[in-house]
Order: sequence, then structure tokens, then C-alpha cells
Amino acid sequence: MLVMQHHGGFGRWKRRVGDWLQVAWSGGKWILMFALGVALASFAFATLLAEFKRIVSVPAWLGYLGLQVLPWPVRAGIFGGTGFVAIAYAALRLARIVLHPLLPAGQSIASVAAQRQRLGRGPRVVAIGGGTGLATLLRGLKAHSSNITAIVTVADDGGSSGRLRRDLGVLPPGDFRNCITALADDETLLTQLFRYRFGDDTLDGHSLGNLFITALADITGSFERGLQEASKVLAIRGRVVPSTLQTVTLCAEVRDGDNAPLKRVLGEASIPGSIGRIERVYLEPDAPAAFPVALQAILAADLIVAGPGSLYTSILPNLLLRELADAVRNSTALKVQVCNMATQLGETDGFSVADHVRALQAHTGDVLFANVLANENQHGELLPNMSWVALGEPVPGCRTVAADLCDREHPWRHDSAKLAEILIGLLGELRTPG
Repeated sequence: MLVMQHHGGFGRWKRRVGDWLQVAWSGGKWILMFALGVALASFAFATLLAEFKRIVSVPAWLGYLGLQVLPWPVRAGIFGGTGFVAIAYAALRLARIVLHPLLPAGQSIASVAAQRQRLGRGPRVVAIGGGTGLATLLRGLKAHSSNITAIVTVADDGGSSGRLRRDLGVLPPGDFRNCITALADDETLLTQLFRYRFGDDTLDGHSLGNLFITALADITGSFERGLQEASKVLAIRGRVVPSTLQTVTLCAEVRDGDNAPLKRVLGEASIPGSIGRIERVYLEPDAPAAFPVALQAILAADLIVAGPGSLYTSILPNLLLRELADAVRNSTALKVQVCNMATQLGETDGFSVADHVRALQAHTGDVLFANVLANENQHGELLPNMSWVALGEPVPGCRTVAADLCDREHPWRHDSAKLAEILIGLLGELRTPG
């Protein structure tokens, strides 16, 4: 079991000094260029001054102003030191004036710059899924890296997203909105505004974020461009992309009893409510093209994570895309399937960890994810019709990592920070020699 590490805090002044040193270290070449420019300008001024003194008689009082009575090394130290302090102070004040409106509340320029540099050096992570599970994962990952790509299912056909999909012909925006807000640099009022749902008769059930993404898709001419612009508004750490740009319908074959005939269920929203056990899910049309940006992200990734989230209606709709599954298969990244904390009514009733893994393998044809992350802290009160996903027997061909992943207030959900820290820890183990 991996143990989360907690780092003690230093004093405020030590943190600020550390931030500035980190910024100075990474921006050393630009500081050097600035210093060289100041030196050249000073040399030019000194040359002009020397020539001026040669051809013009300088009054005695001007010599006193120039501290001519002092030895030249002392004069150079006084003027040089004062000049450098003045330049540094003026540059800092100017930077604050220019950047202050853009800074998160309570953060300094140095801390923001240092944080962005640290996150920019973070691992390349691809998270595959949809719904609240994917958003939970992203909320934790953004503390470790800004090189995150969330690949989101487009099979959602329920609620506000389903109505926008049917009425306007756009890809369902709801899961994308959740991921964008989860990756937001600072979940402030603007982020809450994206989640706001209208309650009047005209816009009943629609969230402002869904309408905003839909409007941007129309203005920019494409759904992916609309996502990019919405992401800029919230200054997210990473990017959110669809698994495919084609309109797809998720279908399921359900059996109500061992000897009962298979029943076909159409639509992602209808599957959990169908009576019986899900035997198979598939897409119509059968072989939609995967979004190229998603494929590129998978092949370049250091870490690929599937889940948490609804197994049949959030995770598998992405992996049913043959090109996307092939990209995961061919990737050299660390691949982890995150198992749910509790069973989901209508989808995974009575499932163990092994059942989750076998269901995914049955649809992809082989072991795409050689590592399975499961929860071992099975204490707390669950919602009605839920049960803990039992660790059970080991799965052949997979390494199972058990850890405490529970959210303290909602034990049936993952704790974002715990989940992300353990995943990054697993990646660190892989990168550490020996």
C-alpha cells in the first residue's frame, strides 16, 4: 500500500525566496541578457560622458555632484549598486502593475510563476472516461501537472446534454463542462457560473456551461474549437478533447436471467435503468474514427488512466473505438485502470475488482491496462442499493494495487488528492531505476 507524503511548510519569507530563486534559475538566460543590455547601455553613456568632459570644461560643482572627491572604486560601487537596486525595484513594481489583475487572489508573481514552471515539467497524463468520475480524477491530477489530456466520451444522451444533442445536433457538452471546470486553474465564481443550472420553464435543467460550450461551437464553427475557447476562459491546466467527433449511440445487450433471451437497449441514459445483466455494449455506427488529437496524446503519454467512472457508459464507450484502443495498446506509458469504490445500480451490481477488469478485457480483447488500482478502505455508510467493490481474487496478467482512496465525506467516491498522489507515485516507481 502506498502512503501519501505530507511536506511540512516553511515560513512565508522562505517560500517567497524559494519561488524567486526557482524563477531566477529557469529564467537565468533572460536575466543575463537584461544585465548585458544594462552594461552595454552604461558603457555607451560612460563613453559619451568621457568625450563630453574632453571637449567641454566641467564646472567644479558638477564634480562634487559626481563624487569626484572619492576614489573611483567607491564611486563605481555607489552608483552601480544604487542603479541596480533602482532597476530591480522598478521592474518588480511594473510587473506587479501589469500582472496583478491576472493573478489569483492572495498569490504573488513569484509563486504563480514557480507553480506554472513546476506543473509544466509534470508528467504527460491521459485520463479516459466521462461523468463525475473523470472530473474527480482531473481535480487531483492538476496539482501535479499541467500536461493533462482528458479524453471524454460523446455517447451521453441524457438530461441537458441529450436535449442539446437532439435539438441542435452538437456533441453532448455536459461531461466536457465537468472536466473543464475540474481542470480550472482556480475554481472561483466563474467556474461556479459554468455549473449553474437554470430553473425556469424555458431553460429548465440546462446549465450555463452547456449552453456556453454549445454557443462557442456554433461561433467557432466546430465543437473542438469551442472546447478550446471555453478552456481559455477558465485557464485550465491541460486540455479536454472528445474521443471522436462523430455522433454515436451506445447500445447494450441485456439478459434478464440465465435462460432469458438478449434484449437490445439503445442510448446511454437508458442502459442503467434496464432490467437485467449487461452482457455487452457496443457503438452505432460500429467503427467511428477516433479524434486524432486524442490518439497523439495517448502515444506521447507517460501515464494513461482509465476510470474511475461508470464502467459500461463512461469508460468503455471510449475504448470501443478501435483506433483509440490500439493507441493505448501500442503506448509505452504506464497504464492503470482505476476501479470504482462501490457498485453501480443497473451496471455493476455485485461486481468485484476482478469483474470490472474482466468486463473491460472482454470488450477490448486483451489486457490493455496491466495495473489495477482499487480501494482497500471499505468503511463508512454507502447509499442505498450500493455495496463495496470487493478486492477478491487477483486477476491473471494484472498487478493490483490496493490503497485507501476514500473520500471522507462521501465514502462511495474517490478522494481526488489521494487518487492523484498514488497514481503519480506509481509512475515515480516505474521511473526510478532498480
